[in-house]
Amino acid sequence: MEVKRRTAKALVAKLSSVSEQTRTESLCELRLISKNDPESRALISEAGAIPYLSEILYSPSAVAQENATATLLNISISSREPLMSTRGLLDALSHALRNPESPSTAQSAAATIFSLLTVDNYRPIIGSKRDILYALIDIIRNPNSHPRSIKDALKALFGISLYPLNRATVIELGAVPALFSLVVKDGRVGIVEDATAVIAQLAGCEEAGDAFRKVSGVGVLVDLLDLSTGSSDRTKENAVSGLLNMVQCGKKDVGEYVKEMASIVCNGISDVADNGSLKGKKKAAELLKLIDSGSGMNDLQELQFDNVITRSS
Repeated sequence: MEVKRRTAKALVAKLSSVSEQTRTESLCELRLISKNDPESRALISEAGAIPYLSEILYSPSAVAQENATATLLNISISSREPLMSTRGLLDALSHALRNPESPSTAQSAAATIFSLLTVDNYRPIIGSKRDILYALIDIIRNPNSHPRSIKDALKALFGISLYPLNRATVIELGAVPALFSLVVKDGRVGIVEDATAVIAQLAGCEEAGDAFRKVSGVGVLVDLLDLSTGSSDRTKENAVSGLLNMVQCGKKDVGEYVKEMASIVCNGISDVADNGSLKGKKKAAELLKLIDSGSGMNDLQELQFDNVITRSS
């Protein structure tokens, strides 16, 4: 362990070198070590790497940006508190999202944010950074974004939306049209699943009613539950969750409209109730009960992270 500690200190010291080649070589080595050796992540952090890595995110060099964001992502898997306590770290990640010198930079920056969001207490902090939210939304609405960038941005938006008070801001910044556009126009199953997961969370606030109405969102969710559309199991469960959240959290007229629309696809909802996951079955049963009884409920059940980020770069 002592050898690893000395190695980390030596590599971090080189990040302040006047030689660009020395800094680049150190960055590449730190990225490799933090990817392959979990024990080294805390040691790299303790050696003072995070402020240097944050500053490098402003670099015009694609190689420097890529290696710095990837190293921060790797460190975040094991050592999240040191990142969040570093002044300017979130601003630097925001810059990398908005001004990436390569797609992999945006991907690692979004994935780092998602990793930090696995800590409940960080969700309101990150959610208060409107520039981060807007940058993530801009990635998913941009038709030229790399598919991996879209998936990482969706995961980050999902984590942000798990905190109820963030949802209205995400909606205000224009996420809903971008999300439903992905669902309707993107044929990639994984992206549709991730987009509907975010939609289901956003449906859990009153502001969702007007935003969904403008893009015929309820109709899209209902269509996803039509057995003839061939939606994946996860997509159907997300659609059920979104409709249920709108009934429970929306205004009375919104809830009544959602129940009326959902009644068209009772067979699809019943399919989830019979064959879905344990959580999906419970939500589908609740939605069917609401449709049948015409009465609303007040308990909002949040979706939880199905997969905590574990990938390294």
